[in-house]
Amino acid sequence: MSTADFQIDDATGGGSVLRLTGDWTTMSLGRTAARLSDGLSGRTIQSVDLSGLGRFDTAGALALVQASGLTLPKDAWQSRPEAGRIYDMVETLERKSMPAPRRQASLTRIFARMGHGVHDAAAEFLLSMAFLGRLMAATGNAVRHPGAIRWPAWVSQAERSGLDAMPIIAVTNFFIGAVIAFLGADLLTQFGAGVFAVDLIGVSILRELAVLITAILLAGRSASSFAAEVGSMRMNQEVDAMQVMGVDPFQALVIPRLAAMLVMVPLLTFVGMIAGLFGGLIVTWSQLALGPAFFLQRMVDTPDMFTHMLVGLSKAPVFAIVIAAIGCRQGLAVSGDVESLGRRVTAAVVQAIFAIIFLDAVFALIYLELDI
Repeated sequence: MSTADFQIDDATGGGSVLRLTGDWTTMSLGRTAARLSDGLSGRTIQSVDLSGLGRFDTAGALALVQASGLTLPKDAWQSRPEAGRIYDMVETLERKSMPAPRRQASLTRIFARMGHGVHDAAAEFLLSMAFLGRLMAATGNAVRHPGAIRWPAWVSQAERSGLDAMPIIAVTNFFIGAVIAFLGADLLTQFGAGVFAVDLIGVSILRELAVLITAILLAGRSASSFAAEVGSMRMNQEVDAMQVMGVDPFQALVIPRLAAMLVMVPLLTFVGMIAGLFGGLIVTWSQLALGPAFFLQRMVDTPDMFTHMLVGLSKAPVFAIVIAAIGCRQGLAVSGDVESLGRRVTAAVVQAIFAIIFLDAVFALIYLELDI
C-alpha cells in the first residue's frame, strides 16, 4: 500500500495538470486531502494524469470532489474507467447533497446594504475621532517641545509637498485667472463697465479661487502621497517596528507632514494669488487695453481688496490641517494588502476634496455673518 500523493503542473495555454500517484483509499489518504484542497485553490484543472494512480475508492473520490469543487474535466477518467465510475457516483451524490443557494429578497438586500453602510460609517467616524484625539495630543506635545520635532523630515516633506507643487499651482491659477477675466470682460463690456473686470478678478481670485484651487490640487497631490507613503510603511510593518523601538508614529510620521503643510499651503496660496492676478492682467491688457499700471492701481484703490486677500489666506491653515490629517489617517488605516492601500489612497483624495469644499462653504457663511 503506497501513500496517496499528487503533483500540480502548469499546462500550456493556461490551466493546470493534476497528477495523481499512490493509492487513493481510506487507509492511505492521510492529510493528502487537505493539501490537495490548498493546492487547487484558485486553479483551473485542464487535465488529469492517472498513470501513477494505484487503488481508488470512495474516500479518494470524495477528496477529489471536495478539493476540486466539482470542476474536473469530463474526460479526466478515460484511462481508468472503473475509477471514473466511482468518481461519478460520489460527484452525483455530492451535488444532490449541496444546499441550493438561497437568494435574499430584494428588500432584504437593500436593508442589508444600508446596514453595512451605516456600520462602516460609524466605524470610520469612531476611528477618525480616535485619530483626531491622538493628533491633538501629539500636536500639543510638539508645541511644548519643539526640539522633539523631526526637522529633517519636516524639510523633506516641505520640499516634496510644497516647493515641488509650486509650478502646477502657479500654472493652474494663472489659467483660472485668465478664464475669469475673459468671462468678466465679455459680460461687463456689454454694459460699458469693462473696467470693473479688474475688481471681479481681484475679489474672486484673492478671496475664493486661489486658496480653493490650491487646496484641491494639494488634496489630490499631497493627501494621496501621504496616504501611500504611510500606508506602504504600514503594509511593511515599519509602523509596528517603530512602536517596538519606542518611537511614536505620530511624532515620526504625522507631525512633520502636518507642520510642512501648515507652512507651505499659505505660501502656495499666495503664489496662486499672484499667478491668478497675472493671468487676469494679461487678458484685460489684451482684451480691454487696460495696461498693467492701471490694473495694479485699480487693485490698490479698490476698497477691501487687502481684506479679501486676508480672508483667502485665513482659510489656508485650516485646509492644510485637513489635507495632512486625512492623508495620514487613511495611510495608518491600511491593512496588509495592496487592495487596501488603493482603497485608502482613493478615500484620502475624495474625503480631502469634499472636506475642503465643505469648509469653504462654512467659511463663506461665517464671513457673511461677520460682514467681512
